Amino acid sequence: MGEKMYRRGLLDVLSILLLLSGGCSAGIEEKAVVKVEARPKPEDSQPEVQVPVIRDFMPKLNFVPRSDVKTHIVLHFSSNAVMNPENPYVYDEVRKTYIEYEVSPHYMIDRNGEIYYLLPESRAARHAGKGDLLEFPDYRDRLNKYSIGIELMAIGTEAEMAAMMSSEHYKKIPMEHIGYTDAQYAALILLLDDIITRNKKIKRDREHIIGHDEYAPERKTDPGSLFDWAKVLEGK
Repeated sequence: MGEKMYRRGLLDVLSILLLLSGGCSAGIEEKAVVKVEARPKPEDSQPEVQVPVIRDFMPKLNFVPRSDVKTHIVLHFSSNAVMNPENPYVYDEVRKTYIEYEVSPHYMIDRNGEIYYLLPESRAARHAGKGDLLEFPDYRDRLNKYSIGIELMAIGTEAEMAAMMSSEHYKKIPMEHIGYTDAQYAALILLLDDIITRNKKIKRDREHIIGHDEYAPERKTDPGSLFDWAKVLEGK
């Protein structure tokens, strides 16, 4: 009788130990799952932008996965001058036009030098469209995959805007809205410094930092003749 009770007691102890060990391992597995789920995805693991920005990401429909290394920066100008020539730089109105035309730059710089962060650099923005670069024949109609797009709120010369508006319409735009501001140049220089630091394939030269008009000269005129390339490349 004593031996039976001893065996039963031993079995009870073993059962308790198994339950405890099972519960412990289940807890470890649960923590491991949480840890894996919390791990950042590869496309989000790149260093964050280090300059002050206003994060306002575009709708998810504009998030196109990037599969190639970034080698270029493409500069653009944009405004809402077609609809609102007297006040063409209202941020919400300009952003709305991006959504309507399914355009999605990574950054936009307003007249006061505020930098809007509109799309992660890990995503391929819809900003360059069709075109080609002589030195990069493989990029024909594919520059979005290899580039970071930066829009500046600005308006070019009357000739550069002719495809979008008539001469009479252009004359409604106040002169202070034409061209670029010192605050924009200062913000752009800071942003370029940051992007180049984080993307080693992009060099601070005219081969890797280009205008939309160089990639698609038959379609585009931005950033135009009023843009001071020397100031940007010298970083001053």
